Amino acid sequence: MVGMVFLSEGIQKFLFPAIRGAGRFEKIGLPSPEFLGSFVGTFEIVCGILILIGFLTRLASIPLIIIMLVAIATTKSEVLAEKGFWEMMHGSRTDWAMLLGSIFLLIKGAGLWSVDKTLTKNGA
Repeated sequence: MVGMVFLSEGIQKFLFPAIRGAGRFEKIGLPSPEFLGSFVGTFEIVCGILILIGFLTRLASIPLIIIMLVAIATTKSEVLAEKGFWEMMHGSRTDWAMLLGSIFLLIKGAGLWSVDKTLTKNGA
């Protein structure tokens, strides 16, 4: 699930850059929005695929954790200040789910049917 959501979001940053990529980064005031849109989108696609197939799962989860921490900090702090804790939590529930899912993958790694597990079974 984590891999598929990040893959989808990464693709959308290229398909709809004005609302999901550079335009979004520009709206929230991040520097170099064109670069960031492509940079973040590429990491979401690559790491999403790696997590989906269970290859380098722990390593792939690290950039996604960073992406989610930055997303929460840059898009939810204003909501917290203006509307309070519960409104911020409601509006960021998907962000928190993706962050916690990525942290889980960092700690536990891939599952039984993953490339990572196959490689460790075969001594690679």
